[in-house]
Amino acid sequence: MRRGIAATALVASLALAATACGGDDSGSDSSGPVTITWWDTSNATNEAPTYQALVKEFEAANKDVKVKYVNVPFDQAQNKFDTAAGSKGAPDILRSEVGWTPAFAKKSFFLPLDGTEALAEQDKFKSNLLEQAKYEGKTYGVPFVTDTLALVYNKALFEKAGITEAPKTWDDLKKAAATIKGKTGVDGYWGSTQAYYAQSFLYGEGTDTVDADAKKITVNSPEAKKAYGTWLSLFDGKGLHKADTTADAYAHIQDAFVNGKVAAIVQGPWEITNFYKGSAFKDKSNLGIATVPAGSSGKAGAPTGGHNLSVYAGSDEAHQKAALKFVKFMTSAKSQETIALKNSTLPTRDDAYTAQVKADPGIAGYQGVLSAAQPRPALPEYSSLWGPLDTELPKIAGGKVSLDKGLSTAETSIAKLVPDFSK
Repeated sequence: MRRGIAATALVASLALAATACGGDDSGSDSSGPVTITWWDTSNATNEAPTYQALVKEFEAANKDVKVKYVNVPFDQAQNKFDTAAGSKGAPDILRSEVGWTPAFAKKSFFLPLDGTEALAEQDKFKSNLLEQAKYEGKTYGVPFVTDTLALVYNKALFEKAGITEAPKTWDDLKKAAATIKGKTGVDGYWGSTQAYYAQSFLYGEGTDTVDADAKKITVNSPEAKKAYGTWLSLFDGKGLHKADTTADAYAHIQDAFVNGKVAAIVQGPWEITNFYKGSAFKDKSNLGIATVPAGSSGKAGAPTGGHNLSVYAGSDEAHQKAALKFVKFMTSAKSQETIALKNSTLPTRDDAYTAQVKADPGIAGYQGVLSAAQPRPALPEYSSLWGPLDTELPKIAGGKVSLDKGLSTAETSIAKLVPDFSK
């Protein structure tokens, strides 16, 4: 999906045209090094340089392996890998969003990693993240980076308005937004119309888009309607910015926040480096990070996100062996510490949260909200369920359809994705 971490389509097409994919492309004869291909789906500007430097470090220490690095835009990677794997031309390693892992595992595109070199230090990783890498009892990815959403806020604007702590509930946030507007002239909150960002409202009412265990679609349930009603109410009121339903909404919201034109938004740690580039956060300590506000159920939290490194099951033994060695290197404590320090992303293993890593207020802040993150069900279709909502929620927020109509339409579309689920 999501969320501002895509390079341009042109860059992707050029990169892919220049790079052969999959285990069959060894790039060497039998006596030379094995060449493996890695599709990295990270931000090409902010994150990729760190990964490219680590690739060179790995190659220097492993003369028998060469890594062909390809940066693939995040919003294109899932479909590209699906197509490539289906035609036996996939890369040896994919930086796979956690929601993709069960879907590709179900199709037998990923290699089970239990007992392999890649998971030799399995006990070092956060157990809930390993669970998200599993499908039907087997592990198909090594947790690489993790994330969740948080309420991020401008401490100076909050203090100027006399607000001393982050809002605990959505009602608290509405009150804070009105106060901030009155005291500073700046909007207090700007919400997103994207389904991923609206997910927290569902958790706040103790529900989800579906109940995977009961095989029931719940996106149009009374609890979900209440959740989305709260979400909708945060686009209208004093200090609440109106909904942006344009294609550039993500960039508009982000730009307003980092430059002090809105006091709070909901955002993930993949934007920490960009927060610091804004005029409002030249002093990093001005960045406030708190758990996403709770709903009427008293529950608060956001989806657990992040990426795993997964190995293509269609590669030959030599390429899989080299890929497993590379995955172990990239997910080691040393590599994860390097990635965190350079990219301000969250490690997936406790021993990578060194004192130096935690000195970054952004990382320390997001680490503090990880305990409230909600793991996604191991449902292969789960990530695709946000698609219908991404179509309907902007219409609802923009006043083009009613909440009832939009959710009913989304429910119908979701039913086609999980035809064995009841309504």
